[in-house]
Amino acid sequence: MKRLGISFLLVFFVGIFYGTAQDLNPNEVPSVIVNSFKKEFPKASDVEWELKTNDVYEVDFEIGYFTDYEAWFDANGKLLKYSEELSKSDLPKIVKEYVKTNHASFHIDDAEKIVEGNKTHYKVEIEDGAKEQNLFFDENGKIKK
Repeated sequence: MKRLGISFLLVFFVGIFYGTAQDLNPNEVPSVIVNSFKKEFPKASDVEWELKTNDVYEVDFEIGYFTDYEAWFDANGKLLKYSEELSKSDLPKIVKEYVKTNHASFHIDDAEKIVEGNKTHYKVEIEDGAKEQNLFFDENGKIKK
């Protein structure tokens, strides 16, 4: 019985390890994906790759001074989506006004623009002391429920 319990734990932990992302060296990323990445983001620096489940490759990188990006590519090198860290001043005015009007005691802590295909949306993290909330907006700055 003890062996059965140990075997179960071993299978459980191996499953967790292989079921999560794996950091990759750049030479482990298929060339079709690297070429697509370089074409989409030619000014990228500080590049770090991970293999997610279902053959999705995630890459974290910077463009310019400290602007963080993340991008996801499929195994064929197709860009699935990417996100760009934004400063509060780079958010659409309608998004800032929504937060000011509907969450007056909160301030914008983090913001990002997410582009998936031809659709753009925004994720905004707002804070009020220990309270945090994520808000999502469409490309026109309208809140998404």
